[in-house]
Formats: sequence, C-alpha cells, structure tokens
Amino acid sequence: MRREELAEILGKVQRGEMGLEEAASRIAIEPVTDLGFAMLDHHRELRKGLPEVVYCEGKHRDTIRPIVEALLEKNQGNILLTRASEEVYEEVRASCPQAEYHRQARFILIRREEKELAGKVVVITAGTADIPVAEEAAIVAELTGNAVEKLYDVGISGMHRILARTDALIGANVAVVAAGMEGALPSIVGGLVECPVIAVPTSVGYGANLGGMAALLAMLNSCALGVAVVNIDNGFGAGYLAHLINQAAVKGRGFNGRSAS
Repeated sequence: MRREELAEILGKVQRGEMGLEEAASRIAIEPVTDLGFAMLDHHRELRKGLPEVVYCEGKHRDTIRPIVEALLEKNQGNILLTRASEEVYEEVRASCPQAEYHRQARFILIRREEKELAGKVVVITAGTADIPVAEEAAIVAELTGNAVEKLYDVGISGMHRILARTDALIGANVAVVAAGMEGALPSIVGGLVECPVIAVPTSVGYGANLGGMAALLAMLNSCALGVAVVNIDNGFGAGYLAHLINQAAVKGRGFNGRSAS
C-alpha cells in the first residue's frame, strides 16, 4: 500500500462513499506475506516510501524468486535487491525479464516507475575501488527521486583533485562520501561544505585497514562539523539517508536559510 492509496480510502470515508469496516479491511489486506521462510512487509512502502528491499547475500538463490514474485504481486513501486550476484540476477530475470543488473554495485532493480528528480545529492569517492559502494548509494538516491551528481577518485593522496571540483559541491543539500584506507576524505569534505555529510567507510585497504574498521573509527572521530557515519560498505543506507535529508530540504528550505536547489 502507498500513501496515495491510503489517502484515497480515507477521502472516500470522509465523503461517505465508503464505510469504516470496508476501509479498515482495505487497509489491512495482507500487510504481510508469510512464505514460510520469510515474512514480507507490504506496508513498508506506506511507512518508508520504498517496498521492502531484498538483501541477497547469504540467501540461497532458490529463496530469491518467491520473494520477488510476492513483491511484484503486492507492491507497486520499484523493487530493489542489494548485494546480488550474477547467479541471483539470472534467477530474478527468469521471473521478471525486465530486471536490470548494475554489476559494479551488485544491485538488481525492477523498475516500475520513474520519479521526478529534485534537490541535489553529491556522491563522492576517495578512490576508484570505493565506486561500487558509492554506486549503490547513488542508485538508491536517484530511484527515490533525488538529483545526483557524482565526483569520483578525489581522495586525499591528491588534494588538488577535490579542491579543483568544489563547484560540484555548491548547492548540494547532502554529500555522501565513500572512502577506505584511512577514511580521511569525509572530514575534508565536511570542512568545505555547509550541508550534512554522510561518511561511508569501505573495506578497501591493506591489512591494518581491518576490513574497513580503521576507516570507520577515523570517520567516527572526525573533527569536521556535520559528519555522520553509516556502517562499513553500507551504500544502501547512505543513499536512503541522503534521500531523507535532501527531500526535507526540498520541501522546506535549504541550509543556512537559503532556498533549496
């Protein structure tokens, strides 16, 4: 169920075109599908604006298809599957030939609607090895209706690169910064912009990077104002959080009282 559907039902009740019992039944119709091994939340879209997103890693490919088929039947919006392998994509495509596979981000999209893009989200990476995580964030932000600009491979080993592209940061309502190694780039960006910065530590780096733990701790200890941190390699979480921040700015006013872009 979507907000538009709920508003339509409530409007009919208000106008006397639908009784309370019928309205309650319509709202309550199959909010959850029990597949035996999974409980699918069909009211997730009503609450969060996205149908339940399928995290594929660790799931057997035979369980993916029934989940997707249930989502296709009960939900109307775009369907997203994260951390998906080529094998999972083939399984999904057997049920849904129009499914798209974004190989670099390991992301499957079943596109059922296009949203008008608004505001500005800048997605930044320190290096090219961080791009898969950044792409996941960018895809999620775009699908939820946000204009995204990408700024890749501008890490601190060559500071002139980010300083030469500060024009890309102008007018942004939020910046997503993915970095591995020592994870310093979000602090640099945080010192350059007035908008919130979402730092994404990646598992990119040699031994003492500890699978992204070094970058995570560095970002949590940032001295720059307005830097928040998501989990290691969590591009999806960063993209959705960027959506919430950007849309809040678009619907109200931008930061420091300026009009939103």
